Amino acid sequence: MRLVRDDGRTEQVLATEVETADSFLSRARGLMFRRSIPDDYALVFEFEEAGMRDVHMVFVPFPLDVLWLRDDEVQHKERLSAWTGLAKAEADRLVELPAGSADGVSVGDTVRLKG
Repeated sequence: MRLVRDDGRTEQVLATEVETADSFLSRARGLMFRRSIPDDYALVFEFEEAGMRDVHMVFVPFPLDVLWLRDDEVQHKERLSAWTGLAKAEADRLVELPAGSADGVSVGDTVRLKG
């Protein structure tokens, strides 16, 4: 499975190693207690409907790029610092990536899982 950004002109592969967090426990744990993640990694949080979703970096010792999506469209993008980062926006899907992985992504782009 790949995570791909589409800006209407070109596609960019953001991650080739994708995990989904779709249970209460997997969403609550997220990336806490991991020492690192691969450069081509994404953790995708799936929710049944759009709502305000927050992300904290407690026990996450490396920075992340986070995308808040609604119907595959980027609503908000933010880089969160290790240990202390905190952000909130509306989404039905969240994507956590290694810092720098979402540098080419803009609000309004489409980000979806493929194959």
